[in-house]
Amino acid sequence: MDNNTLEKWQAIVSKKLHFPSELIGAIQEDKSVLVGNLLSTGDGIIRQLDEAEDRLWREALNLSIRLGSDDTFSILMLAVKFDFRQIHEALLVAVDTNQPAVVERLLDRLDQEKGNKMDVRSFSMAIFDHSIDDSQFAPGVTPLTLACQKDLYEIVTMLTKRGHAIPLPHTISCTCLECRNGRQYDLLKFSLSRINTYRGFASRAYLSITAEDPMLSAFRLSRELSKLSKKEPEFKPQYLCLEELCQEFAVEMLAMCRNQSEVTTILNNCDDDELDEQTFEEGIPSLSRLRLAVNYNQKLFVTHPICQQVLSSFWCGNIPGWRGGKTHGKLLVSFGIFFTMPVLCLIYWIAPKSKIGKTLKIPVIKFLLHSASYLWFIITVLTESILMDLYRQDFASRQQNLLYNSIHMIWVVGFFWGECKCVWSEGVRGYFRDWWNIIDMISLSLYLASFALRILIMAISHFVCEDLNRVKECAYFTQTARDKWWQEDPQLISEILFAVTSMLSFTRLAYMLATHESLGTLQISIGKMIDDMVRFMFVLMIIGTAFLCGLNNIYVPYVTSPYLGRFNDTINFLFWTMFGMANKTYVDMPEFVLAEGVGRVLYGVYTLIIVIVLLNMLIAMITNSFQKIEDDADAEWKFARSKLYLSYFREGSTVPVPFNLIPSPKAFWYLLRGFLYRCNQRQKQNVPDCPSIGSMSNSTTNNNREDEGQGNYRLQVVKVLVQRYIESARREFKEAKRKDVGHRITELNKVVGRLHSDTKQFHQNLLHRKAVASNRPGGNFLSEYIEGAKNKFKNFEKNEAMQIIQAPFRFTGHLEEVAEERGAGECDSPRGYRPLKQQ
Repeated sequence: MDNNTLEKWQAIVSKKLHFPSELIGAIQEDKSVLVGNLLSTGDGIIRQLDEAEDRLWREALNLSIRLGSDDTFSILMLAVKFDFRQIHEALLVAVDTNQPAVVERLLDRLDQEKGNKMDVRSFSMAIFDHSIDDSQFAPGVTPLTLACQKDLYEIVTMLTKRGHAIPLPHTISCTCLECRNGRQYDLLKFSLSRINTYRGFASRAYLSITAEDPMLSAFRLSRELSKLSKKEPEFKPQYLCLEELCQEFAVEMLAMCRNQSEVTTILNNCDDDELDEQTFEEGIPSLSRLRLAVNYNQKLFVTHPICQQVLSSFWCGNIPGWRGGKTHGKLLVSFGIFFTMPVLCLIYWIAPKSKIGKTLKIPVIKFLLHSASYLWFIITVLTESILMDLYRQDFASRQQNLLYNSIHMIWVVGFFWGECKCVWSEGVRGYFRDWWNIIDMISLSLYLASFALRILIMAISHFVCEDLNRVKECAYFTQTARDKWWQEDPQLISEILFAVTSMLSFTRLAYMLATHESLGTLQISIGKMIDDMVRFMFVLMIIGTAFLCGLNNIYVPYVTSPYLGRFNDTINFLFWTMFGMANKTYVDMPEFVLAEGVGRVLYGVYTLIIVIVLLNMLIAMITNSFQKIEDDADAEWKFARSKLYLSYFREGSTVPVPFNLIPSPKAFWYLLRGFLYRCNQRQKQNVPDCPSIGSMSNSTTNNNREDEGQGNYRLQVVKVLVQRYIESARREFKEAKRKDVGHRITELNKVVGRLHSDTKQFHQNLLHRKAVASNRPGGNFLSEYIEGAKNKFKNFEKNEAMQIIQAPFRFTGHLEEVAEERGAGECDSPRGYRPLKQQ
């Protein structure tokens, strides 16, 4: 027995087959017969692998998949027992090359590995595998995540039906055993695995196939990715890119709607447990999905033309000519509402179901009513300020009358009651999500505090003066001049609070600017600039405090400088230096040259950094923010306007301040209904009838109609939109695949490879036949071929003879050229004889 046979026999006994060196070349040349010979030993035993040659077997299997050789792949799968990690990598290659048939066969092979302790479905332990370090796929990439990233809907459906899933990653701050081991083993792998997992989550294929409500899942995932970009800033661009994909997917799903019924259903929840009866009484759906998009900052979704059209239609209601109407007509209506506001409120209080009452419920009219009320409040505050200036002596003393400067408190109490109702309807978290609500709460709190302090002064003076033993205190609260009051006197604090709240009240008028395109854009720009200034103040405080301590400590031991050396004076000096309003001679001390020199240097450096560097940096920041808003002015304005519109779409709050303090008959009816509901432990709701969709009448729906009844209308609409989206995505994928230059080059390479293999085989056969003919006595292959053709095709037509005699030889082209030169009639014999003699 020779050595080769002995080694082969030992491999059979040990059930191991060493990797044949010719296997890779055979797979590249698609020689399935040779591959079978290299892997066969005659005993029919399925071979196991040698761990030292694991990478070579992986490469062989992956190469057969990439080349698309079904025969070679089948031989490898039958002749070799691959480990599930190798099947995992091969499955990734099959998904990467979009071969559903190969994926299905590999999945069948994976089902045989269920007894293995490793997770063969999610491959969550792949980051601990050293064998994948030289793989082309990143850590944490599973077949499902890769298929999702490439939007391969057929493969994603196949994998999900087989039980494959993308496990939800733990939080970044998770301290469980698995996360600790992952961080300690390889922190980079751990982070990349998380990112690749979220890439699978954010893919269009995964959201549309696995999610029951893809749009809602996209909203929540977008919000989560936005939070992750802040918690893990090292990969912030990747997370933000995935967040943008989620927003684009929600917009694309919305674009699949084909009628107003589908749009209204998608933007509003029709579930029984989420239906708001009061909303439908007003004729305006709750638009909860659109409110959620606003809360999640989904600007692409909210500013989509479909959403904007729905908002505009509900905003204007059935008022004829308001949309697209002229500006002077709208101003005329606004002034009419401004002057007739008390009469309109009285009519609504008496007859809310009348024609005028129903008109006042329209959001745009409701907005004009509330704006008119707020303008009357501003006029009242301004009038009180003018009266304080006219009757300066009375307001400067303790004898001021509350009636002269407390009329605005009627509006304040009405605003406070309205804010309480808003907190009740939106919740505390939803209420404080809007910065305008925070400003309102601060302003109302200061108004109430100012009024309470004035009431406190009156109460203290009344009770103190009644006590005969407290004459001195009574004189202070009644007769003492203002210049002798305490610094913490309640009236002084009250006046300061009133001044601040007056400023905030006038600032609140900017909220109405969102209805106009140009003014709304300016309002957003100002808000962004204020945000830049707040962030800039932190840097300014750090640098300013540093120079404040340095300069103050230099001049503290000296009493010659009247502007430096005291903390308050130094602060004033440095503050006004920023605006160029301080005198540079303040730092001079001729008697102390060293201290003066250091002080001048510090002051010069401070001027250089603050005036030249920081202030110009602030200007650049503000300019950049303004330019960003201008570049996307339309989307920013529409998003801000949408938030304003939605705030007036809710039921109630039709009557503006201060008329909302008067209980209406409708309020008593709602109170009675709520009482009856609590007594009966059930709520009687008139659920609106949802129309049917003709486009969703398919066989599946028809077969299950009796089981589902009417079903959940919203989920049915979502299902229809998902089907349309998947079909549209598949069409786009096929079109892109057809136009893809890279794909066409790959196909061309395959054709060229097959042609090269056929030509090589033909050349070998030709050489073999030539060698056999040369061994015969008295002739060669070429002359024999010519004589045979001459005898066989002598009587054929010339064109037919030319087509039959064509062969892959060098002289064929020359024959045709000679035949064309001579013409068909010059040759008595068939083509080919005379040119051969010439050669």
